Amino acid sequence: MRGFPLVVALAAALVPTASAEQPLLHQSRALAGHGITLTARSAILVDATTGGVLWAKRPHARRPIASTTKIMTAIVAMERLGPHAIVTVDRSVARVPPFSEGLHPGERVEAWKLFYGLLLYSGNDDALALALAAGGTRSRFVTLMNEKARSLSLHDSHFRSPSGLLDRDNYSSAWDLGALTRYALWNRRFRAVVRTRVKHVQWPAPTMEKIYVNKNHLLGSYRGADGVKTGWTTIAKHCLVASAHRDGLHLIAVVLGADDSYGDVKKLLDWGFANRG
Repeated sequence: MRGFPLVVALAAALVPTASAEQPLLHQSRALAGHGITLTARSAILVDATTGGVLWAKRPHARRPIASTTKIMTAIVAMERLGPHAIVTVDRSVARVPPFSEGLHPGERVEAWKLFYGLLLYSGNDDALALALAAGGTRSRFVTLMNEKARSLSLHDSHFRSPSGLLDRDNYSSAWDLGALTRYALWNRRFRAVVRTRVKHVQWPAPTMEKIYVNKNHLLGSYRGADGVKTGWTTIAKHCLVASAHRDGLHLIAVVLGADDSYGDVKKLLDWGFANRG
């Protein structure tokens, strides 16, 4: 496992600055394989406050990451679009493949609504609508995603789409997703969305209301869970990025290529809370 310097937050209320000179994670303890058996091909457990890596299994292995890609999509779009920015749905959005919430061409939607569709329902049409609004074109937005990855020193990552539906050439690692999630959780808007179990959103007639149910089943079932994102494709298998707080300790767990992503994440979080330094 590679060692990196520590990023130190000056205060909880301040947002630290990450750069190529200050990576988001650093090796804390060499505990790979210690007392935990997982189904995941790779995994990591991170102290979200310090950036210390507490446990890891093949943390730099590059793997397809399915809809956990939408963590990057969300943060890039949030940094370019205000919550009340009006997004006009392009006709190409309505043709997006499976896991579409049913956006209609020409609809004018406030961006904050699309972020709930993106991160709770995992709508691929939400991903494309936000990408076009924030980047101008799909390809330009993907370029922005990769530029953001480089600026955060995510050396194991490359993005090919805003949705993660494409497996080919769209990959990351447990290490990079842990770092990206630590960065994303500094964003108040991102935190508020991913911790939401159910969101009722008013919509123009004839829809009137949409109800987004978070696909992250840890919320409400695992004590302290407050995010972040699920993902699955046939090739990527089950992927899960999770965040949880207990008694002043904040942990981030990532599992990629798992048969039992929830079981794996619970093992990591349980171990982390039980073995707090």
